[in-house]
Order: sequence, then C-alpha cells, then structure tokens
Amino acid sequence: MNLADLETPRLVLDADRMEANVARLKGRLASLGVRLRPHVKTCKSIEVARGLVESPAGPITVSTLKEAEQFLEHGVTDILYAVGIAPGKLDHVTDLRRRGADLAVVVDSVEAAKAVAERDAGIPALIEIDCDGHRAGVKPGHPVLLDIAKALARGAKPRGVMTHAGDSYNCRSPEAIADMAEQERGAVVRSAALLRSAGYACPVVSVGSTPTATFARSLEGVTEVRAGVFVFHDLVMAGLGVCRVDDIAVSVLATVIGHQREKGWIVTDGGWMALSRDRGTARQAVDQGYGLVCDEAGRVIGDLVVSDANQEHGIVSRRSGGELDLARYPVGTRLRILPNHACATAAQHDAYHVVRSGTEVVDRWPRFGGW
Repeated sequence: MNLADLETPRLVLDADRMEANVARLKGRLASLGVRLRPHVKTCKSIEVARGLVESPAGPITVSTLKEAEQFLEHGVTDILYAVGIAPGKLDHVTDLRRRGADLAVVVDSVEAAKAVAERDAGIPALIEIDCDGHRAGVKPGHPVLLDIAKALARGAKPRGVMTHAGDSYNCRSPEAIADMAEQERGAVVRSAALLRSAGYACPVVSVGSTPTATFARSLEGVTEVRAGVFVFHDLVMAGLGVCRVDDIAVSVLATVIGHQREKGWIVTDGGWMALSRDRGTARQAVDQGYGLVCDEAGRVIGDLVVSDANQEHGIVSRRSGGELDLARYPVGTRLRILPNHACATAAQHDAYHVVRSGTEVVDRWPRFGGW
C-alpha cells in the first residue's frame, strides 16, 4: 500500500526517523550512566514500545492506569504510574499488581501516602518533588518528605523520589535547558539524601523530560530518566533546539479539498480533530500555526503552515501571509502536516501507518486512547 491509497486524514509514522531518535537518546543516557524508563503516554502502542524498552518486561512510565492495563496484557510488568494517585484508583492498582504488574504509584502529600499505606499491600510509592514550580510535588528537601515517607512505611513501600522539569518547555536556549536539567537533578538528589539520612530506603531517583534528558550536563545521583516525546519529536521540540524538523517522525496525511483564492488559502480535510488544538509553538520564536506543511514524501514546503483549523477543515497558507500559487496544489493533492505536540496529535488517531524511505506503507500499528 502507498500513502496515496489511504483515506485521509491518517496518522503517518516514519520508522527510520523514529529509530534514529530512539538510538540517539539511548546512546546519550548510556554515556551519562543512567537507564531509560520511557514514557509510553506519547506512543500508546506496544509495537512502538518494543523498540524503547530494555526487555519485554519493561521498564516503562505511564500516565493512566489504562496504559498500565494495556501494556501489562502484552507482558510489560515494570511500570511507574507517574501521576499523583487518587485514592479511588487504588482498587485498580491493587488488581493490576495482583495480576503480575510491579506497579509503583506517586504521592506528594501525607494524605495520599496514608491512603496508599492503609491498603497494607506493600504498594511501591515514589514521592514527587517539585523541581521548578511548574506542577505538583513537594519542595526539594522539605521536612514534609520525612512525614510522607513515615506514612508510606506503615503499609506501603517507599521506593524513592521522582520529578519532572516541565518548565524546560519554556526555556529559550540549550544552555537554559541544561541549567534546568541541573536544577531538576539537584532537587531529587538532595531530597533522596534527606530520606536516606533519616533511615528510609531510596533506591530510585527518577527525573524526566525530553529537553532535559537531551541537554543534561550530568546525571550523577540519578538512577533513571523518564522521557516520551523524543521517540517522535515535534515542532515544539524543534523550536527548543532539541531536534531538527527533519527528525520529526509523525505527521498527519491530509488531502486538499478546495481553495479560497482571494485569501490565498488551501483547504484540507485535516482540521483540529486530526491535528489537535495544540498551539505550543505560538510562544516560541517561530509560530508554526497548527502544524508545518510537507509534501506527500514528508519534505517541508517553504513557509506553508496550517494557519487555522476548524473541526474537519484545515486552512493552509504562507506563514508570512504572502501570495500563494494555488495551481501547484489542486484538489486531491496529498500533504503531510508535522505536529506541534506529538502526544496531542497522535491521541486523535487509532493507528500509525508506518512508512520507510518515502511513501510506501509497510505496516499499520494500532494505538489506544482514553482512560
């Protein structure tokens, strides 16, 4: 099958680019002496995940218990659920562990720790550290860490500390990202030292974001890195200098369905239901609209972007707003749109159409969504 045979819109995965992305980050982490615990929230696909993990059993990171469920069914057992646990989900956690998952949870309060411990089931738990004020977690080295660990020890199993430098996405240079990576590392290493000094085991010291994993100067004291979007990359990562545009492995295949000649618009069947509403590049130096436009073979076309999107319609125009030769893009022309945020775009689709070296579709890999 060829891309020209597919009904659009469809999600396309360039396997050669994906494999190169994976090899690049794995090699970097190996040189820094830490293991990768890939975050599979980006791919939500066992076929993709098999190229990421150390062994059939894992390790992996998940963002939903549905992800844990799906990957456990494929034999992946070493799983970190890296979102603060809601007490109402502990029945599900217990069931997954009973079925063979070494599933660890995350807490950042005494209340959550008590809820996990009250199960008296030895559930492994990591304490989340807030390394950058971006999201959840305990301030690095704060005394409440010891209260949380004490609460966990009454019926759960303290396993260590984890953090996520989400603010790295707001950095403006590789140097700033490297500084953020050091801030991230220092936050968990300092917190782990406090726990150990109080007699609590802290075998896992976990950090994670694709930008900081790419530019970290040192990961001394860290045991694992969680990263996810590196497998595909996207325009936000390219805008941060984490990757090149030519490294982006996923795109949405769309078809030209009309024109608005007086406006210089190409209209496609790839609207925000296919691309997502993510506008992550709007705050970067180069605003890529709803996505950067390529030809059917995946080659970027000048400064064409999806400048606007409705539910099932994408509006393609020049980023500069200049005149566009619409005759070059007759109705029926196939275009590929590179995403701002690979996780959000992939989430709109139920499968990857896998290509290698061009437009021939060599496989179809299912993916799942929801909670």
